[in-house]
Parts: sequence; C-alpha cells; structure tokens
Amino acid sequence: MSIRVVLIDDEPLVRAGLAAIIDSDTGLDVVGEAGDGADAIDLVQRTQPDIVIMDVRMPQLSGLEATRLLVARQDPPRVLILTTFDSDDYVFEALRAGADGFVLKRARPEELIRAVYVVAGGEVLLYPQKVREMAAQAGRREDLASVAQLSSREQEVLSLMARGLSNVEIAGELFLGSETVKTYVSSLLGKLGARDRTQAVIRAFESGFITL
Repeated sequence: MSIRVVLIDDEPLVRAGLAAIIDSDTGLDVVGEAGDGADAIDLVQRTQPDIVIMDVRMPQLSGLEATRLLVARQDPPRVLILTTFDSDDYVFEALRAGADGFVLKRARPEELIRAVYVVAGGEVLLYPQKVREMAAQAGRREDLASVAQLSSREQEVLSLMARGLSNVEIAGELFLGSETVKTYVSSLLGKLGARDRTQAVIRAFESGFITL
C-alpha cells in the first residue's frame, strides 16, 4: 500500500515540483494539494493522508496553526514542515505544535523522499543543530522537575535523542537491545508528558537539561 501524501503550499510551482518528485517513487502517492492552511483541514478530512507536507507561511491560516489543528484530530496525519530554515521564525513553534520533522525547500529529491519514509515509519526527522539554535533563540527555560523524574538511563537516552539518533543507533551507543531502548523512550515520553520524540527533545532544551 502506498504512503498517501498531501501538499500544502501557497506557491503552485513549489507544489508542482514536490508532486513530481513524490509521484516518481512507486511507494508514494500524492492524494491532494492545497494553497493555504485553512484548506488543509478540509483536504485532510476528505483524503485521509498518512503525511502532510506543510509550508510555514501562508496567507490565511499559517502552517503552524494548521499543524496544531491537524495534530488535535483523533487520528492525526504525520506532519513535515516545509522550510528554508534561514527565514522561517516559526519552525520552533511548529515543533511545539506537534510537527514530526522538516523538509528543506532546497533539499535534493532523494532527501525529500527519504524524509517522507522516515516520518511515515514513526520516526522523527530532526536537524539537531538547527533545533539547538532555535531553542537558544527562544530563550525559554521551564521547570526542570519533569526531567528530574527521569532515571539516569532515561536521561542518557534523551540526550542521544537530542543528537538525532534513532532507537537502533541509541541501542548501539548504549550497548542495549532495540526493544529496551523503545521501552525507555516510551517511559520518558510519559514522564515528560510529551506526545512524541520531538516534543521530548524540545522540552529538554527548554528546561536547560540540554544546552548549546
């Protein structure tokens, strides 16, 4: 079964380019397009995609607000934020809203396709250095109490997550089994009250547990 993708961007040429790249892969299928975040909500309702590729800046409803609304759905799609990084001030907030990763507008076609597969597989696609920069610029520092609840091993796992490592890579780093790492990740998500790995990493930066 193909991975169903919808594209949300206010530039028709950008959407056309993304669609051509995605449809070139036999495992992916573009099932809809929209030019604004407001239209994205109805489109997702009608097409039930697995992945939404979402631009940040749009005229009526921003990608940030649209992501927040989509993530609040009972069965939300995964959301990839389409960004230039250099000019999008809202990327950090998109992570907080529940986005699962980023696609750079200057990414190569194979990078875009890989990003869709990674996020569709349940992983979070992070660019750790950029996340660190955004966290520092945000200047927020929340209570460390939630991070202090983590065991020393869970804190190790969280630190490696913040470096962008997958469960398999964390297992190799800590000499643990992948299932054991998965258990640690589930536990720390619960203790942090985080929806997913991305939110856990963001909270670690915000609390000051992880710094630049």
